[in-house]
Amino acid sequence: MTLPQWFIFILIIQVIHGLGTWKLYIKAGRQAWEAFVPVYNAVVLMKIINRPLWWVILLFLPIVNLIMFPVIWVETARSFGKNQTVDTVLAVVTLGFYNYYLNYAADVTYMDKRSLTPRTAAGDWISSILFAIVAATIVHTYFIQPFTIPSSSLEKSLLVGDFLFVSKFHYGARVPMTTVAAPMVHDTIPGLGSKSYLFDDHFEERNTSWKNKLQLPYLRFPGFENIERNDIVVFNQPADTLLDMNNFKPNRNYYKPIDKKTNLVKRCVGVAGDTLEVRDGFVYINGKKNELPDRAHLQFSYYVQPKTNQFNPQYLKSRYDITDGFGIINKNNTYYFSAISDKALASFKNNPNVTSIKPNIQEKGLRDPNIFPHDPAYNWNVDFFGPLYIPEAGKTIAINLENLPIYKRVISEYEGNDLKVQGNQILINGEVATNYTFKQNYYWMMGDNRHNSIDARAWGFVPFDHVVGKPVFIWMSWDGAKARWDRFFTTVSGEGKATSFLIPFLILLAGYFGFSKWRSHKKANN
Repeated sequence: MTLPQWFIFILIIQVIHGLGTWKLYIKAGRQAWEAFVPVYNAVVLMKIINRPLWWVILLFLPIVNLIMFPVIWVETARSFGKNQTVDTVLAVVTLGFYNYYLNYAADVTYMDKRSLTPRTAAGDWISSILFAIVAATIVHTYFIQPFTIPSSSLEKSLLVGDFLFVSKFHYGARVPMTTVAAPMVHDTIPGLGSKSYLFDDHFEERNTSWKNKLQLPYLRFPGFENIERNDIVVFNQPADTLLDMNNFKPNRNYYKPIDKKTNLVKRCVGVAGDTLEVRDGFVYINGKKNELPDRAHLQFSYYVQPKTNQFNPQYLKSRYDITDGFGIINKNNTYYFSAISDKALASFKNNPNVTSIKPNIQEKGLRDPNIFPHDPAYNWNVDFFGPLYIPEAGKTIAINLENLPIYKRVISEYEGNDLKVQGNQILINGEVATNYTFKQNYYWMMGDNRHNSIDARAWGFVPFDHVVGKPVFIWMSWDGAKARWDRFFTTVSGEGKATSFLIPFLILLAGYFGFSKWRSHKKANN
């Protein structure tokens, strides 16, 4: 839905609310017209039900309002003496239309001085749970979201088993586009395997935007910093599927709402306006080799030839901190290691049991069909890629049949234009186009584990509207069943070895509980 459509929809909701409550407003000593005025009617209603005015804000926060609406329906009924269990159930299951019965048929009296304290322990428990969910949903949606590292694409910087806090406010919190969804879960309800949001069963492939009548347009609160080169970023995968990452097909789109696409974490090696190229697996930005932060360690795959049959790859993998696995690839016992960092390689190659180490670098000009832009005219692979320009909002470039494969998805899918090719002509929204001006910024996201990462080399640009947030803190880390204590309460970015703040945190926590206990004891004595 567009913003004008949402405006009309909200007006209709206000009329429905007014028709179902105007007599109740009168019985509460207010005017009938106050039940029909958008926003103001909510302010008046909070006064009628004796609830704080800041609840009005919660009614207009997507996802949070799905929890608040039933609360308001029940509170309205209770304000007019309907506080039995059956009244609560009717208020919820009728989606608030129980108020129509109270407004037109029931003989009710406004309870001006009613107690706001739940009458039973169960009621108190339910109220506490509800508002805990509301608070957690607000924090999760607009401030901080927990995230787990599932793969080794950023190994050495972020490890498999790291539990992160991802800041939504660094780059600006994105307002949920999917308005009808379960709180605090992503695209699937845990344990059930069903979708967590209201969606259209019918989806179409390629060049068609995902349709949902209850989708909000893209909106984002202002952030206090921009995405910078080499930032680690959490984002929604642009080329997502309705299946899972094991069935990933970068040139086949199963459409989902943007905010329900799979969350990924990669390093932003190229920002809007950069010209990017990959040579021998290394990224070059505007002709200069990209310098990574000192906590980052690139990893590549290698072929290792041992001297004897006594070669123990598992021991060497552990000793030299080699990230990913190995395997024998031929009868000469040549081993393939999928991820060795430069630091590990410096020691590994001097091992007396190693005859030779050969990097697994693809030849320049050898086309990989799984690599963006998935077009026979571009002989690119994971190690030799580009150059290509990363789109910047407001910048105009020439568009022709040669570079169209690179920007086709940007123009049609991400920016919602009708793109067609007729003969030698490119038509955008029915008009012949020789240039195009981009509407938003785009970024190039890659893993440091260069031969073991599905990233922008597979699907291309990441639009800014797909950006979720910035990882800022590792609060817990596990290697299988073993805790990595030195990674608990460490920062994600920064210079030098990460420092754990676990002990200071535990001291502050103990101090807080000690102070709280002392204050409660002092209050009891007084």
